[in-house]
Amino acid sequence: MEALVLMLMEKDPETGVFSNEVGSYTIQEHGNLVEGIYLIHKEEQDLVFLKLTTDRDVDDWEYDAVLDYYDMDVMKETVLSIEESEGYNPVWEVSFEFMDSQDGMESLLAAILGKHRLILDEVYEAIKDKKEEYEE
Repeated sequence: MEALVLMLMEKDPETGVFSNEVGSYTIQEHGNLVEGIYLIHKEEQDLVFLKLTTDRDVDDWEYDAVLDYYDMDVMKETVLSIEESEGYNPVWEVSFEFMDSQDGMESLLAAILGKHRLILDEVYEAIKDKKEEYEE
């Protein structure tokens, strides 16, 4: 897979308008799992919000199964918070503190995406025989 460059923009929490570019980061693997990224400055803290999704379109029955089997506690070891979000496919929004270091941010993004990939692989394995259960 080709490397992907993520552009981090600051977002106004009141208006939702993107105001300026904060930085750009090269992601070597799992860039296809990113739906979006932005930064919000609040309470003297810069928080990055990263939206993670699946690597493929899921069937209707898989949507709920993926959300049910995704272990958000595992991701909480790496990020400040994680929440389910609305999307065509399952989406999770994670937050973490911004680092004023190119290498630091790229390493953290790689760790988050790698962990997300592992969790997704576990989910896909766990739900592969659950179709009938979720179609009822």
